[in-house]
Amino acid sequence: MRVKDTLNLGKTKFKMRGNLPVKELERQQEWDANQLYEQRQKLNEGKPTFVLHDGPPYANGDIHMGHALNKITKDLIVRYKSMSGYRAPYVPGWDTHGLPIEQQLKKAGYDRKKMDTNAFRKLCHDYALKQVDRQRAEFKRLGVTGDWDHPYLTLQPEYEAAEIRVFGKMAAQGLIYKGLKPVIWSWSSESALAEAEIEYHDVESPSAFFAEKVLDGKGVLDEPDTYMIVWTTTPWTIPASEGVTIAPDFEYSVVQHDDDPNRYVLATELLQKDAELFGWKNVQTIKTVPGRALDRITALHPFDENKQLVTMLGDFVTADAGTGMVHTAPGYGEDDYLIGKQYGLPIFAPVDNKGYLTKAAGPDFAGVFYEDANQVALDKLKQQGQLIHYMPYKHSYPFDWRTKKPVIYRATPQWFASVDQIRDQILAAIETVTFRPSWGKQRLYNMIRDRGDWVISRQRVWGVPLPIFYAEDKTPIMTPETINHVADLIAKHGSDIWFEKSAQELLPAGFTSPHSPNGHFTKETDIMDVWFDSGSSHQGVLAQRPELSYPADLYLEGSDQYRGWFNSSLITSVAFAKQAPYRQLVSEGFTLDGQGHKMSKSLGNTVAPADVIKQMGADIVRLWVTSVDTDSDVRVSMENFKKVSDGYKKIRNTIRYLLANTSDFEPDEDAVSYEQLNPVDQFIMIKLNQLITEVRTAYDQYDFMTVNKKLFQFITGDLSAFYLDFAKDILYIDSANSQRRRSMQTVLYQSLVVLTKLLTPIIPHTTEEIWQFLAEPASYVQLTEMPTAEHFTNEEECLAQFDEFLKLRKAVLKAMENARNDKVIGKPSEAKLILYLTEADQQALSNLKIDVAQILMVSQLVIKPVVSANEDVTSFGDRLAIEVQHADGETCERCRLIKTDVGSDPDYPDFCARCAKIVRSSYPETAQQGFDE
Repeated sequence: MRVKDTLNLGKTKFKMRGNLPVKELERQQEWDANQLYEQRQKLNEGKPTFVLHDGPPYANGDIHMGHALNKITKDLIVRYKSMSGYRAPYVPGWDTHGLPIEQQLKKAGYDRKKMDTNAFRKLCHDYALKQVDRQRAEFKRLGVTGDWDHPYLTLQPEYEAAEIRVFGKMAAQGLIYKGLKPVIWSWSSESALAEAEIEYHDVESPSAFFAEKVLDGKGVLDEPDTYMIVWTTTPWTIPASEGVTIAPDFEYSVVQHDDDPNRYVLATELLQKDAELFGWKNVQTIKTVPGRALDRITALHPFDENKQLVTMLGDFVTADAGTGMVHTAPGYGEDDYLIGKQYGLPIFAPVDNKGYLTKAAGPDFAGVFYEDANQVALDKLKQQGQLIHYMPYKHSYPFDWRTKKPVIYRATPQWFASVDQIRDQILAAIETVTFRPSWGKQRLYNMIRDRGDWVISRQRVWGVPLPIFYAEDKTPIMTPETINHVADLIAKHGSDIWFEKSAQELLPAGFTSPHSPNGHFTKETDIMDVWFDSGSSHQGVLAQRPELSYPADLYLEGSDQYRGWFNSSLITSVAFAKQAPYRQLVSEGFTLDGQGHKMSKSLGNTVAPADVIKQMGADIVRLWVTSVDTDSDVRVSMENFKKVSDGYKKIRNTIRYLLANTSDFEPDEDAVSYEQLNPVDQFIMIKLNQLITEVRTAYDQYDFMTVNKKLFQFITGDLSAFYLDFAKDILYIDSANSQRRRSMQTVLYQSLVVLTKLLTPIIPHTTEEIWQFLAEPASYVQLTEMPTAEHFTNEEECLAQFDEFLKLRKAVLKAMENARNDKVIGKPSEAKLILYLTEADQQALSNLKIDVAQILMVSQLVIKPVVSANEDVTSFGDRLAIEVQHADGETCERCRLIKTDVGSDPDYPDFCARCAKIVRSSYPETAQQGFDE
């Protein structure tokens, strides 16, 4: 027998390296084969339900890091809730209609305009399903649990039918109407475009400053010959001008210059800059007025003497350029349109599909291409003496991504959902929702408060049709009877039936209308906005799936969804059921590259989840999600993942140590009750239960960064840097069944069980690997419950005592470090520690009932009164001084401590008295046989 054979050197088959890229796949296959998700759902039957409703990602292309952040965050919640007394089903979904899929088919050589609509839709359908399969495999590889075999897709007939019924209920309330709104219009393609179909280029536009004469100054600008100096970068739109927008918070100056008797109005902040630009001299300010005071003043249209323009207060006016007074044509721009609607102005857009101005623009502009009309407008203003100045203005402008030609904004007939009619109800519903971050409430509130009516029609074919018929006199027909009939047809056949059948075949049998005396009807060809698709999921999924409930407990998406899915879902839900579709709303920031830039394939700065998984494993991506502050934007780089991987290794190595040193521990037989634990073991047990409380509280608050922080603090601080630092002298050296060793093992094993459960939502592949080595009844840790914190009668006293001890230990470590630097000792076990303490502190240390030398990892300890410390001893305040000397005696061959009693037992000449006693008791034969070399 060798000396080391007398030591309790624990062993474990839990490997130091996880080999996650390989082992995770094997484990996921096992989970699928054993239907772990279904088992968890069965275990949770009858428990309170918690529903996190999945916002559907778009079914196109590989997932990116933003997807990973989103899906893993959801999985953290679902896994935690499932282990915390809730039935928490998770039904993943996909957004499967819309422009990007049509674009992909166009890239593949399919021309929608030259194809049969139904044939093109079939191609879109098949493409979407392939993308769903592709992304499903990628999400599952992240370790995300859920009902992956039964996801919801917005192209499913039952979903489309539910969406139609949402539309129908809104129509029945008078919330659906047809109106005019500017859209992005490509004159080169003769088509409306979506945002995804445009790209931006730098252009030069003619920037014009021109005077408009005030007609009714509303008691503010009543002086004769007063002119507002208006600014525009699109002079060709001046024929459609309906007003001038000003900033309510700007100050405006009324000025005169040189010998010009006219008075001119412009923003005070821009006056000096503009006066120099215009070449004005001797500028005199007659008076200043706040922008708010200029509201609804009227002026004369520069090209139409019979038309008056109105001034309006708008938040889009800036002091970057111009005069603070912006030409406004509601038929030609989003901001113009919104403020024009607010002020009840006409929506006038005298330009045709090909970009030529119509007769309605006036005789000088009729038949002129819009770009050429810029010069016509400038010439007219100059001829009339109203052109103050013009110059080229460089700015970014949208272009048709196909034709590479600039686009225009042009009002065309569209279908709208009224937000204004139910705005107060929607705002009231927001008050019932809990937000994280808290600022999300104000953000969503402001967006609903300020948004215009919702344009729900799209001139596309791959989507859900607007279920609207037209009578012979063009009257729209959308009655409960017709809409419900269409919904029934779509539920049975899918939305393809709308494009396959005639209006007569789609209407209820025998349907008549006084607006169609001859019984002829046509149907709408536009489809619904994809935000109406996904925004109807509360009815298409939550209200339909028996395992789910409506409203959902939680919606969680990126912060862009305050304008998107959060917004559209709220509007449709309030319209349909007078309630918000969610009880809680959580938003996350965007993923950026390591320098804080938006990630883009074209820039080559993306980090794909698949690449990280291939190198490091999904658990590293999952652990990373908990390491970042998702309330704001998150930077992503391989360097960050390497740092997270280093942290993972710390977790893994600590767990490996715990497993190795509890390998001979049988919880049912060897566990020590709390009351019988040694004081330092009680301290760690209390800290462990504090950890349970803190981590579960953070989980409940979706504060995963705090979960991460608390777990690492316990693992690397309480355990590795303190408890496990001195544990070897007990675990390795004491006899296997000693009370001190079993006491410590009890805490180590309990720590293993608790940490494994608390870590399971984060790194489930790793925790299932750990679980195999624990003597627990459940076959999978995912099928257990989260630990519940215990409280102990002495915990406050124990914590207070050890807090003081740890302060002492910190001072000792500093003193030991100084001694090492001074070459007094090489390592702590070579030290003789002399502590100079007050009588009260000596008593407090004695009350701890601990082996102080063992915990401080020194060979010898001497305690003396603090007053006896001489000047050479390092002082740590009035109550403590510390002296470090080299220990007296010889090194024990077994425990490696320096003792004066080495050889005191003649049968064990190289052992200290403690080790000789342990070995004689456990291995009596060695007293005669000795040890092998």
